[in-house]
Amino acid sequence: MGFLSVLVAAAAGEVFGALWYMAFAKPWTATSGIKCGEDGRPKDNSPLPFILAAIAMILVAGMMRQTFPFVRHRNLWKRLLSGMGIGLFFISPWIIIGNAYGMRPFKLTVIDSGYAVVGCAMMGAVLGMF
Repeated sequence: MGFLSVLVAAAAGEVFGALWYMAFAKPWTATSGIKCGEDGRPKDNSPLPFILAAIAMILVAGMMRQTFPFVRHRNLWKRLLSGMGIGLFFISPWIIIGNAYGMRPFKLTVIDSGYAVVGCAMMGAVLGMF
């Protein structure tokens, strides 16, 4: 059941990411510097980012599942908040650091950090259901 919960949580994070970045597609591509064609889609449509994102979601969900028993959060709401905390206080600072040193626009940091916070909250909620 543990591995299944990790896969479901990772899938939830991945699906949420697709919705998040569809909603913020124009500002994200504009601030990230990705070159787009006349149709507004990125010119390089490599599947590699999607593959790496799926692997990353499994790793994050797996580590969240390993961590949660130690904090004794047994209910959905507390795991949602714990996931949100992981996104806000672990993942977002690394995004901020990387984007700051890379001289990336702050708007990109806000979009990517928002995904980390809400996506981790969703994964925490899903893990709280198992």
